[in-house]
Amino acid sequence: MALPKVGNMAPAFTLLNQDGEKVSLKDYKGKSGVVLYFYPRASTPGCTLQANGLTEIKSELDKRGYVAIGVSFDPVAKVKKFHDKYEMNFPLLSDEDHAIIDKYGCWQLKKFMGKENMGTVRTTFIIGKDGRLTKIMDKFKTKTHHETLLEVLNELSV
Repeated sequence: MALPKVGNMAPAFTLLNQDGEKVSLKDYKGKSGVVLYFYPRASTPGCTLQANGLTEIKSELDKRGYVAIGVSFDPVAKVKKFHDKYEMNFPLLSDEDHAIIDKYGCWQLKKFMGKENMGTVRTTFIIGKDGRLTKIMDKFKTKTHHETLLEVLNELSV
């Protein structure tokens, strides 16, 4: 499935967060922009680096009027363990049937160490207060994702 297009409305969703509470994209419309990022698996090295980076810049995101939300196909219990272990200050959502991951075009065939399987391609979507996609980040280094994100938000605010 292809990625949604910048300028279009972001695909709607309602998923359970790490505490088993429903979170919908519409909860944020008109209030704040959303940094929606899809990551392959909770508690893996790359995903931990990326999440810790976003935790570090939360106050900067707050200042700019954005909230971060992470989505993986891990079950709620695994997402909760990951969230709590690293003391994350933003919600992580569980999309076990990967319906939303697919809707955003991030469920794709991946090749790793000679094996092929379907999985989540690491991608970040920046959604404006109006619910429209303003930027899609699909090429970045996991370790510096948070720094790249702030640069992109700077460019968008000009």
